[in-house]
Amino acid sequence: MFGEGILSSADFQMSLLLFVALAGYLIAYRINQSAVVGIILAGILVGPSFLGLVTYTDFVSSLAHLGAVVLLFTIGLEFNIKEIARVRYLVIGLCGVIVPILGGFFTAELFGFDFKAAVFIGVALSATSIAITANVLREMGKLQTEAAKAIIAVAVIDDVLALFFLSIAEGVVSGDISVGPILLTALIAIAFIGIGALVGKFVFARLMVRLDNTPLCEKYPESIFIFAIMTAFLYALMAELVGLSAIVGSFLAGASFSEVKLNRGAIFRQGAEHLQIIFASIFFVSLGVIMDVHYITIDVIWFVLALTAVAIITKMIGCGVPAKLYGMNWKDTLIVGVGMAPRGEVGMIIGLIGLNQGLINMGVYSAIILMCLITTIIPPLIMKNWIYKDRSKKEVCESPPAKSHS
Repeated sequence: MFGEGILSSADFQMSLLLFVALAGYLIAYRINQSAVVGIILAGILVGPSFLGLVTYTDFVSSLAHLGAVVLLFTIGLEFNIKEIARVRYLVIGLCGVIVPILGGFFTAELFGFDFKAAVFIGVALSATSIAITANVLREMGKLQTEAAKAIIAVAVIDDVLALFFLSIAEGVVSGDISVGPILLTALIAIAFIGIGALVGKFVFARLMVRLDNTPLCEKYPESIFIFAIMTAFLYALMAELVGLSAIVGSFLAGASFSEVKLNRGAIFRQGAEHLQIIFASIFFVSLGVIMDVHYITIDVIWFVLALTAVAIITKMIGCGVPAKLYGMNWKDTLIVGVGMAPRGEVGMIIGLIGLNQGLINMGVYSAIILMCLITTIIPPLIMKNWIYKDRSKKEVCESPPAKSHS
């Protein structure tokens, strides 16, 4: 009983999560793969699927959401809002949501699910996990490419649209759908992003510059880092209050500081980078912990395979085709399609809502979780090996031979 008490304690769970997640970083780097893949697999190992040392409790969920907030803030620091706020990205995002919803809905009906379950399964395919793909692009130093800007912008739009369509789905399955609340949700989302971007750039960014030139900051240089993280969590808080994902808010906060020039700018950027390594690792490992293979039957496996294939193909078509029509080359088009495939935490949350409302059972919920995990693992593998391989070839052609260290 003493041992069981220790294993279930919050301190033990947190320590084990951090140890496993950070070890996943090192192992993934050692085999030249994305850290996301290594950490998620580590989470599956220590979770209910195998060792059962960690379960997806409210405590773990809270830590995971905290990690996602910090991660998206650091990614936002790499982006200028003007560069990603384009009509083309809205079109790509809209197509990248509608096509997967239809694909998921008809796939679910093909496997015999009723209308209500099929609606939620379709909506679960709509969103893109911005945290997953953005982290892979950051690892490869590709955040400033045209394809990366498109992926990040469209992923933010997809998260907002997914919440929008989720509200529609809840109305459809309850039989109580009305235009007013739906339009209100859309207006609130648009207003938050627009006002948040303006306030961030013209208020918080200027406050940061003033703080940088004060005696306080000269004496305590870390004040810049503290102010930046405070702003990130303030934006995350406000996003939650208006019904959006906290990560949308933290991303806006980071983007607001992207062009700020400071005397001590390196301090807060390096601090945010180190902080996200720790907390983002908890987010990624939690995606593996939430999985439980014991609910997966043979019938569910076939459904998972079909749903995963549909999830990847519909994002590639829904996002890739309009991206190509807007003039992207074939390589960037494929990168956008593959990069938009991870469903991650948003799809899991939508599935959880369907489970809590009794619209799907635990087997279907586990299928959605497994689909989210597979679509989370496969794209980083493709992007890491494909893009890294192309870059390596270019470096071999253009750079002098490296000296041997053996």
